[in-house]
Amino acid sequence: MIPMTEVSIADIFGVGKLDLIEPSFADLPDTRFTTLLMECDGDQGRLLIDQESDPIAVAVHSGSARWIAGCFHLRRPTASLIAFFEDLGGDIYQEDRHAWEDGVREYYSLRIASEVTPALEDLNPARTTMVQELLAEKLGPGDGQTCLDFCCGSGLGSVVLRGMGFHVLACDIDLGLLSLGFSTGRLVPSKTMCIDATLARHYICRVRTGLGLMFGEINDFNADTWEALTRELVMLTDRCLITVGKEDEADRIRAWAGACGRTVEVSENSRDPIYDRWVCTITGETG
Repeated sequence: MIPMTEVSIADIFGVGKLDLIEPSFADLPDTRFTTLLMECDGDQGRLLIDQESDPIAVAVHSGSARWIAGCFHLRRPTASLIAFFEDLGGDIYQEDRHAWEDGVREYYSLRIASEVTPALEDLNPARTTMVQELLAEKLGPGDGQTCLDFCCGSGLGSVVLRGMGFHVLACDIDLGLLSLGFSTGRLVPSKTMCIDATLARHYICRVRTGLGLMFGEINDFNADTWEALTRELVMLTDRCLITVGKEDEADRIRAWAGACGRTVEVSENSRDPIYDRWVCTITGETG
């Protein structure tokens, strides 16, 4: 069973059904959808503000009982949009920003879960225990702090981190793996984003801890992509853990993170001879 939040984005706006004008979570920073929202032939409007009174969404009633909204927690609303809302004579609603963010992530995640065929199960049950032991040793208890599960796949890292007491945010670009993670319950829809992780800074604020479980395979042909992913994870976290299968891959991670001004400790993990054999523990301030 897929875990869901108690309050949906439709509930937040007090409507029966609400569609978002942005086709995917990855589209949320795109300002083109602000213009598209203002092109809706609406007769009612509703503005959602957060606890700081900053606008985070605008909903427009367009057509028979149809509400459509644009999200503004990852891009700024324009003066023209606010004027558009005022012309509709709409109401103002208030909600905690985190509750809205959870609802939006869940909206797009549930769409993936319902529309995308899950990838074949990729988890060897024995690996769960090995990862639990590794993360307990290297990260310690979560104590409610946020951990970013970067390139999360089907969610092995996420489920282990939650069990350790972390508040987990997860991201990946592979729809099939995300769908598998939702179907197995390893990924929580309200805490998961389908994005190009090389652009994660546009969607995710800096957090205390990060995890890049089983980065790779890294070779000369794809090294540029893995370098960009490594740098993004390093810049978004105060400390992070990256695992790879080969020592030369760990050497690349060490060089890339070191170039960001971070301290990198590489160690061999004898628990897992394949996926997480080499562990890069990355700490220190970014340069």
